[in-house]
Amino acid sequence: MSLNNTATITWFFACKVEDVPANGGVCVKYLDEQIALFHFPRRGEWYATQNLCPHRQQMALSRGMTGTQEGEPKVACPFHKKAFSLLDGRCLSDDTECSLTTYPVKIEDDRVYIGIAGGREPAAVMA
Repeated sequence: MSLNNTATITWFFACKVEDVPANGGVCVKYLDEQIALFHFPRRGEWYATQNLCPHRQQMALSRGMTGTQEGEPKVACPFHKKAFSLLDGRCLSDDTECSLTTYPVKIEDDRVYIGIAGGREPAAVMA
C-alpha cells in the first residue's frame, strides 16, 4: 500500500546518504515501526518500505536482495525469496495477495528523509 498523495506528509530525518550501502538497504526505526530504506546509486533512486516481510512476518526486508524485474526496482526477502516492487509494494513473485507499505523518500543536503502520512516527527534511529 502506498501513501496517499492527498494525505499530510511528515518528513523525518532517517540518516545521511553515506549511511546506506550502494545497491543495498538499512533499517530505520520510526516510533514503533521499522522501515527499510534502499539506494540504487546508478539509477539515482531511493525507496522505503515496511521492513516486515508480510509472507512470514519477519523483520528482514532491509537485508533483502535488491535488483530489477523487467526494469522495475524490487527487493526479495532474504529468507523466503518473495520479491516486492519498490515502486508500489505489490508482490512480484506469484499471485500472493500480500504487499508492502511504501513511503516517499527525499534527499536534501546529503540527508535522507522519509515521509510518513500524518505522523509525528521524532528522531530516527537506525536499527
